[in-house]
Amino acid sequence: MNLKGRSFLTLKDFTPEEIGGLLDLAAELKAKKKQGITGNSLKGKNIALIFEKPSTRTRSSFTIGCVDEGGHPEYLGRDDIQLGHKESVEDTARVLGRMFDGIEFRGFAQETVEKLAKYSGVPVWNGLTDEYHPTQILADFLTLREQFGKLAGLKLVYVGDGRNNMANSLMIGSAKMGLDFVILAPKSLWPGEELISLCRNYAVESGAKLTVTDDIGAVEGADAIYTDVWCSMGEEDKAAERVALLAPYQVNAAMMAKTGKDSTVFLHCLPAVKGKEVTEDVFEKHADFVFDEAENRMHTIKAVMVATLGER
Repeated sequence: MNLKGRSFLTLKDFTPEEIGGLLDLAAELKAKKKQGITGNSLKGKNIALIFEKPSTRTRSSFTIGCVDEGGHPEYLGRDDIQLGHKESVEDTARVLGRMFDGIEFRGFAQETVEKLAKYSGVPVWNGLTDEYHPTQILADFLTLREQFGKLAGLKLVYVGDGRNNMANSLMIGSAKMGLDFVILAPKSLWPGEELISLCRNYAVESGAKLTVTDDIGAVEGADAIYTDVWCSMGEEDKAAERVALLAPYQVNAAMMAKTGKDSTVFLHCLPAVKGKEVTEDVFEKHADFVFDEAENRMHTIKAVMVATLGER
């Protein structure tokens, strides 16, 4: 697997073999860190961390992953640079590309991260946009692989807002990696037909199954049930409307029981609003698994940086 010099903007850009290679590398780096072994593949590399949206896991993961491999991370918040305000994204990209060896971006528009990649001339990594959250999917898939020993053939059900960045990215990743993927959401929150159609094409190649439904019976046989906050960052004004719409799709003990499996696990990208998208009892029962998933953000993000920028 040679990803040197590539940006990581959406899983659409990567083959199943490349995604699998990143998961293998993440597992290897995780095992080494548990033994107290860190690397120097990013020695002498300076990495810009641009955050329009705040973050716990993404910021911590990029910072620790970079330092573990000998690099220097520099946090650039909304008030630190003029991205798209006093200076165009294109010009900011060209400046940062002259000074930094890699750039992480977490913010609103997918177009911004794409412009950074186009104009900076260095690898750019998507730490989350309104459309996609690809580093989260790597963490989710590493966690599932650790639990079940495989990805292909697992049944993963995503419950909630079916058009948000998590639903989009899980659908792309699952279709590429051969999972039986279900989006369970009210019809008004289904993903766009264009993305569904693209993912159906991926599914033909991988043998994945793809279902979009509003029928809660679709959780039957699920190996994992995944949810996310009902209101993404920037959508706070829609909170009341979302709660009314999504209340029937809360992940609770009754829904978990409908899978018919004792082995079903619960996943959440965090932060969780307990009592809304998931009940506290379900969350706490599966907390070890959810926080494995949170930790795996760091190992998988480190793998992305090492693969695309590191000297190995």
